[in-house]
Amino acid sequence: MLMNLIGTLNGLLWGSVLIVALLGTGLYFTLKSGFLQFRMIKEMVILISGKRESSSNSDGISSFQAFCIGTATRVGAGNIAGVAVAIAAGGPGAIFWMWMVALLGATSAFVESTLSQVYKVKDSEGVYKGGPSYYMEKGLKMKGLGVAFALCCITAYGLIFNAVLSHEISASFQQAFGFNKLITTLVVMAIVAWAVFGGAKRIASITEKMVPAMAGIYILLAVFLIVTNLDAIPGIISLIIKNAFGIEQVIGGGMGAAISSGVARGLFSNEAGMGGGSIASAAATVSHPAKQGLVQTFGVFIDTLVICSATAVMVLISGDLYTEGLSGVQLVQASLAQQIGSFGEIFIAISMFLFAISTIFGCFYYGESSVTFIKDSKSSKNLYKLAGIGMVLFGGLAQSALVWNLADLTMGVMALINIVAILPLSKIAFKVFHDYKTQLAAGKNPVFDRSQFPELADISSWSPEEMKEFDDVETREAELELV
Repeated sequence: MLMNLIGTLNGLLWGSVLIVALLGTGLYFTLKSGFLQFRMIKEMVILISGKRESSSNSDGISSFQAFCIGTATRVGAGNIAGVAVAIAAGGPGAIFWMWMVALLGATSAFVESTLSQVYKVKDSEGVYKGGPSYYMEKGLKMKGLGVAFALCCITAYGLIFNAVLSHEISASFQQAFGFNKLITTLVVMAIVAWAVFGGAKRIASITEKMVPAMAGIYILLAVFLIVTNLDAIPGIISLIIKNAFGIEQVIGGGMGAAISSGVARGLFSNEAGMGGGSIASAAATVSHPAKQGLVQTFGVFIDTLVICSATAVMVLISGDLYTEGLSGVQLVQASLAQQIGSFGEIFIAISMFLFAISTIFGCFYYGESSVTFIKDSKSSKNLYKLAGIGMVLFGGLAQSALVWNLADLTMGVMALINIVAILPLSKIAFKVFHDYKTQLAAGKNPVFDRSQFPELADISSWSPEEMKEFDDVETREAELELV
């Protein structure tokens, strides 16, 4: 009964509504911004390197830490199990539509992350908070919509997504080592409890070390497989394109499955348009809102175009194994085992553990920010954390179809609410972006002056007092000379 209801709702959301909303919004922002996701890549790399940072403020987290938290939530089950689920459900053509979600949705990530910086606030502990709920309340003057989004975010990130991640960890360890799912899940619960009760800065400290290392190793393995199977790569690319647009797929209905699966798994993986990544963006201490918008835009590319593609190669290089009833992390493990032996299953289990654990940390952070929006108290935060840890237990023992279908439903509702907000507010984001480009063209390290934006007169952040730390002109000029 429950599965049927969830399936019906997902069919309505992912049959056409979210496909049109996500891809349409991304295309509109791409045209409106003049293809910023491509033209500003060099600037994104400069920002991630920290060469434009000029603050020593300890109230927030660094731009790179915010990037790592955002990437940690993106780089996880979606990049390994999610890609395999998409291929199993929609065929190789689903990968093409994952790419489209990333290429077009990158501008949505820019808009929502820039808005989160513009409308960020400090909580009772002096830490920056922000995200869709905050720009809905302060930008649209619709606190009720903000509360609705916060509740969806708590449910999706803090509860359901953590169940998905826990499930994939326990499944991968059972496949590789024969470990009992309950034992594996209890170990994961202990690690998660230690991290989440340490607060945002502990999560940031952990993810900034884990994310680059684990992503690098995973990509190196994919490169190894590509180099050792170069003759198969053209065929894989052809297979992806053919299955995305092929006549037989149109006739048989497979094209619709490819689009639906690709868009759904792409959104789960890179979050572009869903609003989650912008919550980490708000926590960063930067001199201009557009800086973090560009940083998070780059994160979408890393997630989908690089890491998801690496998983797709691992699966498709092994032929039509995806047609034999396997899905999720077990499909990736079986595919890699076919290429490099039993070590492949072990490697994916360890990778899945590291990817998923870091994602859980990020998910807890996002959920906690939404709890703060509704009720900023220590007791409410602790209650939320306990509920999230409980969902780690549930997910580790639940059926794969149930947790993935629940994830699709909750993130679909989140995305719809967020898109309703960022479309009218995008004019603010693009005005901020224009200011950033103007200062760059003048040879400056951009610093935000809210007095230049009359429509933002009542925002609580970016006051002249806060911006004093960025007023050292000599420091900014010295930094520019490093670029």
